[in-house]
Amino acid sequence: MPERTGNVRAAHESGDYRLHVRSLRRTAIAALVLALLAGTGTAAAHAGVADGGDAYFPEDGNRGIDVQSYRIADAYDFGTGELSGTTSMTVRATDALSVFDLDLLLPVSAVAVDGEPATFARPDRHELRITPAHPIARGATFTVAVTYAGQPGKQCWHGECDWLADGDEVTTMNEPHMAAWWFAANDTPADAATMDISVTVPAGKTVIANGRQVSRTVHGALATTRWVARDPMAPYLAFFTAGDYRVEQGISHGLPWLVGVSNRLPAGERAAAMRLMRKTPAIAHWLAKRLGPYPFESVGGVTTSFDPGFALENQTRPTYPVLFAQRTTTVVHEIAHQWFGDSVRLARWRDVWLNEGFGTFMEWFWAERHGGPTASEVLHSEYARTLAPFWSTRVAAPGARGLWTRQVYQRGGLTLAALRIRVGDRDFWRIMRGWARTHAGLAVTTAEFERYAARVSGEDLDGFFRAWLHTPHRPARTAANGLVG
Repeated sequence: MPERTGNVRAAHESGDYRLHVRSLRRTAIAALVLALLAGTGTAAAHAGVADGGDAYFPEDGNRGIDVQSYRIADAYDFGTGELSGTTSMTVRATDALSVFDLDLLLPVSAVAVDGEPATFARPDRHELRITPAHPIARGATFTVAVTYAGQPGKQCWHGECDWLADGDEVTTMNEPHMAAWWFAANDTPADAATMDISVTVPAGKTVIANGRQVSRTVHGALATTRWVARDPMAPYLAFFTAGDYRVEQGISHGLPWLVGVSNRLPAGERAAAMRLMRKTPAIAHWLAKRLGPYPFESVGGVTTSFDPGFALENQTRPTYPVLFAQRTTTVVHEIAHQWFGDSVRLARWRDVWLNEGFGTFMEWFWAERHGGPTASEVLHSEYARTLAPFWSTRVAAPGARGLWTRQVYQRGGLTLAALRIRVGDRDFWRIMRGWARTHAGLAVTTAEFERYAARVSGEDLDGFFRAWLHTPHRPARTAANGLVG
């Protein structure tokens, strides 16, 4: 180690050699003791890694921690656009930790670990680096509380400016990133946790979030509404909206449902949106007959007055812009995500076809059963007319910029339509239901789905999946590729 040798030589030349050697011995002994203790799981000796391991978004998530629960207590000021709050979380250390990171874009004023003040730093605007007062042993469970305040509408990260708000309404909906604009998180889909969300806004506003509302407390001109989601969810699926909403709710086939529509929409659009939102529980029941029991404690949907150009499968409460307010198949797509994307979630973003391809196929299957073309007819129609650029994407690895392209959605859906032909209807639905059941609550990859489909069907599907998911060309029109038969 040349650098260390040079330091020793310099100390000797200055007359401090013996002092320096004693210092080195003490440092080495201390390091050895920490390493031994860490190996036994009784002390921490190193930092967590500010990298969740996703090659597409390397700063998302943080290795070394596994969040078990979030309790978010936020307040939003419509006049100033400032959001302030505290995120409290229970975390399990998957490594021995002296330092760990969370993801948050807002300015931070205080951090506590296990109730004691912790030192914190901002390596960049996205990362919050926390040094607890005492090292944390591998396997230990600890608490973290982060207090913050700022204007989310002024925060952009890598070209994303995700905050949707004006002076009357605010809605948190986006992917792959949304959490960092309003709460501290381990922002990776692989790390799901329960959510307890309290939002304080003017008492005249309605707050809707994930799960089920458990309380609403009015204090003067303000009101705090608390929602609790008992089923773990990925941070990007956590959500709240606040504004002037019409809300309807009930119980359908034993499942509680709640929907809302922004009263800021014109009367005709508002009525059409509510008619569509009311279909949500029936659509969930219809899907459950094919995919197995609905995976969460409630279902619903919200139509906002904003138009980001997409709908999003926020867990238990998908969110729709008015742009899609009269498309039943969009609701089918988002509710299908409650099984595929929310319950069975991604281990890494490159496999997003496991969300979007499945949602797209269920749209086609809905149409097939409601007077439209069959999924097989869609498959052969798209195969015949789609131009060469459509086939140039590797669906199982589309690149960060290709995650939400037509190729991922459509070719992902076509993969399932072709798989249905290849293995037959009976085995296909065994695969779909079994995948949803056996992987509920787990983070998954494409390779796992490929192995599962092959095991359930009893067929060698390597060539099939290679052609549909891993090759940037149109699959050959063969029976093996599900295109004949």
